[in-house]
Amino acid sequence: MSIRINRKDLRLYPNSKRVITRYYYPGADERAISIIKKVMALSDEDARFTFNQVLINFSQRHRNISKIFKKHFNNAKHNLNQLNLNPDDIPRKKALLIGSYFTMEYSIESAAFFNPSIIEAPDQTALGEGEKRIIISFRATGEGHISSIVFRSGVIDRNNNLILRPPGALVDIPEAVRRHIYNKKDFLNKLSEMNVQKEMISMVIDRLSDQFTYEELQDSINESMKNDDLSALQKKVVKDCDWLANSHYEFTFSLDTAISERVIFPISDKESSGIEDARFVRFIDENGSPTYYATYTANNGYTILPKLIETEDFYHFKIMPLNGEYAQNKGLALFPRKIDGKYAMVSRNDGVNNYIMFSDNIYYWNEAKMVQEPRYPWQFIQIGNCGSPVETEKGWLLLTHGVGPMRTYSLGVTLLDLNDPTKVLGQIDEPLIKPNDEEREGYVPNVIYSCGPIIHNNELIVPYAIADYASTFASLSLDELFDKLVYY
Repeated sequence: MSIRINRKDLRLYPNSKRVITRYYYPGADERAISIIKKVMALSDEDARFTFNQVLINFSQRHRNISKIFKKHFNNAKHNLNQLNLNPDDIPRKKALLIGSYFTMEYSIESAAFFNPSIIEAPDQTALGEGEKRIIISFRATGEGHISSIVFRSGVIDRNNNLILRPPGALVDIPEAVRRHIYNKKDFLNKLSEMNVQKEMISMVIDRLSDQFTYEELQDSINESMKNDDLSALQKKVVKDCDWLANSHYEFTFSLDTAISERVIFPISDKESSGIEDARFVRFIDENGSPTYYATYTANNGYTILPKLIETEDFYHFKIMPLNGEYAQNKGLALFPRKIDGKYAMVSRNDGVNNYIMFSDNIYYWNEAKMVQEPRYPWQFIQIGNCGSPVETEKGWLLLTHGVGPMRTYSLGVTLLDLNDPTKVLGQIDEPLIKPNDEEREGYVPNVIYSCGPIIHNNELIVPYAIADYASTFASLSLDELFDKLVYY
């Protein structure tokens, strides 16, 4: 007998009005130089008029648009040398106007708004009885199918209804701040895990000491690229080093942004195909203080890299790659606390089965044990997690997905032992949630997917994506769920 699922009426769809600015470089340097020449040829009056029209059209769509134009002018000002122009001699409005020609808008949510995870927000003040403030992360996809992480906030009321705040009118991306010191041994090990050929790395690495900065690595990369005799494979190795270096960074959002206005967008073309499927978890340290982590997959079109987000307040974020023999593939999900003194994580190292990994260091994973393989027809192709396990008195509740006939994705549930999560206590033998007629149509048919549920008022609340296009929510009784588990 199926578990009763309460599908919520709330649905969240892509929104093309949510835009950020991006640096735009229109092809070869010759085109950029031509644009700058044309702007410089304008009279001061025509330049002021043109720039004022840009401000009228765009200043209310972005915070401090003139600051953005100045930044993008600086990005393109290397072309001024060929025009014998000193950037300090260019009138401010002409410089900002030039910057506007090297700026474009990008709609971050125009194509899809999916794969949500839900967590308890840091601030739980000023709430009524039985209410909980929440943050929901989503994978937002725009033009070119570039994915980023966006947020919504709201409250779950005493009846487990979700009341979400309307998203803010503006969207902000932070400036990356790279503050990382690299260890050469760890850097080489990660390149090896990425299947980069060791014998070809020396052209970059040999110039560096045992510990090196981001700037020193960039100098070595630039020096290597001056060699005109590099083969296509050697150039790819240099790019892999550059990509890995760009995987370590920190950034901070302005305090005047609402959480729905903060977007974690790929920092550079090293994540050119996007940031995929963040699984957020509220992790309780051994001293009782919370830290918010999220695992996600960085994708540049030919290589994927599992990474970890760390934040305490959702303003300042630290990004690091995950290292180790078993920090591979997609779909890693961190447990919300240490188990027997070790960090624990769910993974799918082989792309088919569920594993539990343990580590003394949250960034390094070299120990894994397979704990679950496809068992029922609706999951014969593969299984995986749908977010971090949730702790209950009966065990760790792990939301899973299974892939069955016609590549249909369905959600399931597995119960793991609290003290030893490599022990599977039970699971449901039929899908918890599967696509109904209204949910099966979309960008990718017959797929529902989640990146993490939450427990509130004795119910499991599941945010999930519909056909890789939109998002919705469902809830179910924990008591009924435990009654329907098949125990081993």
